[in-house]
Amino acid sequence: MLKIKDEGIILEKTNLEFEDKAVLNPACIQEDDVTHMFYRAVNHDDISSIGYCQLKDKKVVKRLGNPVLFPEFDYEKKGVEDPRITYLDGIYYLLYTVYDGKDALISYATSRDPVNFTKQGLISPKISYDEAEDIFRGSGIRERYMMFEKLVKERVGRDVLLFEKDASLFPKKINNMFALLHRILPGIQIIYFESFSQLTDNYWRDYFKNLGDYIVLDPLYWFEGRNIGGGCPPIETEDGWLIIYHAVEDTPFGKIYHATAALLDLNNPLKVLGRLAEPLFSPTAFWEKSGVTDNIVFPTGAVVRDNRLYIYYGAADTVIAAKSVDLSELLTELKSRPQ
Repeated sequence: MLKIKDEGIILEKTNLEFEDKAVLNPACIQEDDVTHMFYRAVNHDDISSIGYCQLKDKKVVKRLGNPVLFPEFDYEKKGVEDPRITYLDGIYYLLYTVYDGKDALISYATSRDPVNFTKQGLISPKISYDEAEDIFRGSGIRERYMMFEKLVKERVGRDVLLFEKDASLFPKKINNMFALLHRILPGIQIIYFESFSQLTDNYWRDYFKNLGDYIVLDPLYWFEGRNIGGGCPPIETEDGWLIIYHAVEDTPFGKIYHATAALLDLNNPLKVLGRLAEPLFSPTAFWEKSGVTDNIVFPTGAVVRDNRLYIYYGAADTVIAAKSVDLSELLTELKSRPQ
């Protein structure tokens, strides 16, 4: 049994206009004794932006009064959401979801320091869900991929673009290529590329033809019954890439979001070395069970300090909280559960 420590609520909303409804789903990166946190901030018009604060010993020591990224373009007019941060080859990459009220796509920003980011634009394709499904239908994917395509079209419209969320970048190139985890419902996939400029619609179309070859994880266990999705960016360990991800359980009372973990091969992340058969943690505290959206723990940021893994997550789409676990114990548990 893994011993998960509840570190409590880390960040709450303020009276500032850009974050007066909720704060959630943070990206975190550790530098010396400072944890840089970028978080989704929601105002009372339900428009999201990305705020910034610094933590020392889990306490907020600095917090900006304005967002570091906010909606500027039509494709993000309803929000910039759910950031994940990676430091690679001297550059900070901040990946996030943009939302225009209908379509959810992946965008990214870069910086040489951990605060002043420049938007670089969209990287996910502007391809309809209908067309994308036609392309990857014969690529060796499960029938459930088609179920989600039908569900999204019915709820949003036939011309809705392929929903792309939960993207995170590996902090090291693999075979001299960028490696990016992303989510096409209901699983987690990986795409490799030499340059972000390669990620054109045609590049994605070619990738979709073989999507079944790039699935890292699909739903498997009881608590993953509806879907899974990326969480924190991969963490390099001597045993493999540690990924903390979220899983969604369908119940008669609605969806329940859990946090869980898997271990991937360092040289070939498509090879799963271990995977938890039970959640790492689930909604139990009142701030996890009741909020803007009930029964959600949504892990998006993680740092390692003194061989302890600190996982930062959105709780009930309302506040940011944290859990911690001994890193060695978690890796031992994962290695005992090979796939």
